[in-house]
Amino acid sequence: MRASVPERVEQGGGDALRDPLRSKGRPLVIDVDEVMVRGSSVPADIASDLIDRFRAFIAAIAAFLGPQARSRHAADPSGFDPSRAQFDHDVVRFLLQVLGEGRPVYLCSETQPEPFVSAVSQHLGVFTAWAAAPGRQLPAAQREELPPVLRQGFDYIGSAAVVLPDSASRLARPGRSEPSAQVGMRSWLKLFRVHQYAKNAVVLVPLLTAHKFALGSAATSLLAVIAFSLCASGAYILNDLLDVEADRAHPTKRNRPIASGAIPASQAVGAMALALVAAFAIAMSISIEFGGVLLGYFALTTSYSFWLKRIATVDVVVLATLYTVRVIGGAVAISVPMSEWLLAFSLFIFMSLALVKRYIELASQPDGAVLAARGYRVEDKSMIAILAAASGFNAVVIFTLYISSDTVRALYSHPQLLWVGCPILMYWIGRVMLFAQRGLIDDDPVIFALRDRVSWVALGAIGAIMLAAI
Repeated sequence: MRASVPERVEQGGGDALRDPLRSKGRPLVIDVDEVMVRGSSVPADIASDLIDRFRAFIAAIAAFLGPQARSRHAADPSGFDPSRAQFDHDVVRFLLQVLGEGRPVYLCSETQPEPFVSAVSQHLGVFTAWAAAPGRQLPAAQREELPPVLRQGFDYIGSAAVVLPDSASRLARPGRSEPSAQVGMRSWLKLFRVHQYAKNAVVLVPLLTAHKFALGSAATSLLAVIAFSLCASGAYILNDLLDVEADRAHPTKRNRPIASGAIPASQAVGAMALALVAAFAIAMSISIEFGGVLLGYFALTTSYSFWLKRIATVDVVVLATLYTVRVIGGAVAISVPMSEWLLAFSLFIFMSLALVKRYIELASQPDGAVLAARGYRVEDKSMIAILAAASGFNAVVIFTLYISSDTVRALYSHPQLLWVGCPILMYWIGRVMLFAQRGLIDDDPVIFALRDRVSWVALGAIGAIMLAAI
């Protein structure tokens, strides 16, 4: 792609025009602020500060648990996190074109501290050298104060307030890429992960298994689904803020609104706060007990985002637990006892799906790679598949034991009909495993199931069998 080239050059304060790419060997000096999109990387950014405080708090706790528990995403001591910066693509392409012409490129700043300028230079990796001199005019106005390499003349892209020596030329920068003033609805829907809300339908499971079909119970369960959905959105946004560096290195996650820069981090923090306030307001309107369950869910998912997801096998256990907490929340919302059978079945079936998700992620990695922000290696793939299958079919075993229990006889007039659901469940689990092995599931097996017509038919058949057994 052709780089944007400055159209106007001021030679030593005059208006002489020349081609900036035809001065072989003439150095180019650029201010650090010119390589970034405005407002994307200021160290004092509110969102960055909040996230760094979160990380510092978790790091203090993790320190008691040993070095293995510490976050791998510690912020740069300069306060600059390259993963949250948005660099101006036009300027970076222009710098690469200048380097291709054989000209040295220097990064400078008269306002930013040295650690910040150094961090930017190291992250981009295109600069010959860098310099920072807060409080001074830079480059120096007097020829004798300049570094020897610049005394023969140089081009400068930066602040108009900087006084240049006669031998220097001021270049008008390439067109600045600005963040969009208005964020599209599609970006907000992606940020909130609205397409993931269907996962919270598991909150309705206790309503069905306890045969609570009254209108009031159904309305309460729906409110519980909304509360979990909004709380999950807040947790997703927090996870995206923390995981933005890994997301930008991922083939599909790099298109997420924060990673792609479609939504600024500061706006994402505000959206997260709004979602969480609404979630807990709804939860407390249901009951204090349900509010406690939702708080526990948020605490666990936050721990997952900060720390637990980086520990192999612990991460999938936590994911399975998070789904199970949704089921528990559904039971608490409508004030029915949580069935131990349903609790065990939920843990094993969701453990299986979480392991399938990790298998899919590992299958997309090249040989010898380590899964970003996770504790898995590609060679773990076969073991993950074995554990996924074992967990899935253990769920089937639990279902068969449930059919033979006294609990079933109290709820169903014809419990023997429930045996028909076992082969359907076995078929579905085997099909998911086979599709994952063939690479036919892109990312999340739960989302795949929600889009898969055969999965809906299987779910409908099991539902019909349970209704017939009542």
